[in-house]
Amino acid sequence: AILAVASKVFAVHRDPRVEAIIQALPGANCGACGFPGCSGYAEAAVKAGVAPAVCPPGGSDVAEKVADILGSEVGEVTPKVAVVHCAGGKSNAIRRLEYEGIHDCRAAVLVGGSTKACVFGCLSLGTCKAVCPFDAVELDEEGIVRIDVKKCTGCGNCVDACPVNIIELASVDMKVHVRCSSHDKGKKAKSVCAVACISCQLCVKKCPSDAIHMEDDLAVIDYSKCTNCGICAAVCPTGAIIDDIKARPKAVIGSKCEGLGKCVEVCPVKAITGEQGERHEIDRAKCIGCGLCLEACPTKSIGMVGALGHQRDRD
Repeated sequence: AILAVASKVFAVHRDPRVEAIIQALPGANCGACGFPGCSGYAEAAVKAGVAPAVCPPGGSDVAEKVADILGSEVGEVTPKVAVVHCAGGKSNAIRRLEYEGIHDCRAAVLVGGSTKACVFGCLSLGTCKAVCPFDAVELDEEGIVRIDVKKCTGCGNCVDACPVNIIELASVDMKVHVRCSSHDKGKKAKSVCAVACISCQLCVKKCPSDAIHMEDDLAVIDYSKCTNCGICAAVCPTGAIIDDIKARPKAVIGSKCEGLGKCVEVCPVKAITGEQGERHEIDRAKCIGCGLCLEACPTKSIGMVGALGHQRDRD
């Protein structure tokens, strides 16, 4: 009887909206929202007015449900996915030792650092895979971490677990990434990994959007400026920059061409040739589909053909 009375007297009354939000959330308890689990976020949303659009696994659907419960606006939902800045596998990166301890990247770092000659690279022990609650991380036969963007929710667990900090979250719309984390200078970086950034700065010079720069001998993409043109990936001599758009449209010059040469001037891969005043031609084998010629053509005689879904809008 005393316990029954005490349970009523000291009962903590929870706002019913908290329970409703918990039911609406995916229940992953991944902490990507910045709160300790789904219940922590639900409490913060009701009591502190935290925005509905903070649950990466739930996406826009969950954001709309939470907004309905709170009677507020959804706000902008920007899906993110994990990006691994290392492509050094067994066949292209030199190993300096064999690790036989606990199969965990964090343990390996404490014992002797990277097993590769590149001390900045992925340890390939799969700690990121172990902490992923959505089975979005895989290790291929080369020991390279692959992210399944269809499964990745951007929860950030892999980012927090990686002891060498080679994983970050980026908008799912971003398709061009630097797959290297080495801060060694060119010759030294290339001597230990065939796909390392060698600080040549070709990507910096060719980028039309000023979206890529060097930080301590490593190319870094500013995703807020990047337009996914793919030029940096096309000119990178080692393949350290990867373009995930596998099929791009190709430029085609129409009969309206007056041979003004503006397209020749802006083409970063020298795929356009022609005499002044005559119709120019495009080498489709060289064309990377960046679209710079399309934008530069004053007569609007250039179009993009193929790879539907990646064609740029034009006036």
